[in-house]
Amino acid sequence: MSSLDETLNGGLARAALHEVYAAEVADLAAATGFALGLALRAGVAEEKAAERPVLWVRQDFVDAEAGRLHAPGLSELGLDPSRLLLVRARDGEGVLRAGAEAARCPALGAVLIEPWGEPRLFDLTASRRLALAAEGSGVPVLLLRVAAAQAPSAARTRWQVRALASRALEANAPGSPAFAVRLLRQRGGAAEREWRVEWDRDRRSFAERSLFDRSDRLVPRTDHAAPLSRPLVPFPGDGQVAADGRDSSLRRAG
Repeated sequence: MSSLDETLNGGLARAALHEVYAAEVADLAAATGFALGLALRAGVAEEKAAERPVLWVRQDFVDAEAGRLHAPGLSELGLDPSRLLLVRARDGEGVLRAGAEAARCPALGAVLIEPWGEPRLFDLTASRRLALAAEGSGVPVLLLRVAAAQAPSAARTRWQVRALASRALEANAPGSPAFAVRLLRQRGGAAEREWRVEWDRDRRSFAERSLFDRSDRLVPRTDHAAPLSRPLVPFPGDGQVAADGRDSSLRRAG
């Protein structure tokens, strides 16, 4: 997306740490979809990176709260599940340790780190370690934050994401995943800008939507369900298998 790339001085930096915050717990699925889009987008500029595995470190508590990652949903966003290396850790400290090790590996296409809340060991020093590891390996590291307050860090950029209703296609078919995103911080550059975007799976890019589009509304809150644009990463209700009973094909790696 031209305006977003211009703000980022040419696009998202690959060899850097980036933070993606869910505006509310109910926006976790949207933040997850946006973070994965950034990871896939970062691989477009480097041909070999587009085929490298994506390592995702996730705290067990996130599975308990939101359900496990769903392979068909990841595929709908453009990530071949066979490229995903999923590591699960019992607590936030374990997630950060595993993520820091992964960030040093240049063979990866991207690293997503997803703790819940505010891990005791995550501070400015810990974020600097992640940033230095990303710079050394050349691998983009995305720290997905939920149920956490913003705090000083060494991240190159910081984003806040809310769910946005997708625009229906012909015959009222589900539209592309949509997000309301705000750039909260950019080291050495402009920030505090907001976009409403759609994710194009085939082009692996974001397209901007008009702020004055009548269909461009935030997904309404409910007390019983998190808002989802339907092609976003779906989390099965039982946290085990897809809704049709088939296995998700994801296997525990750690």
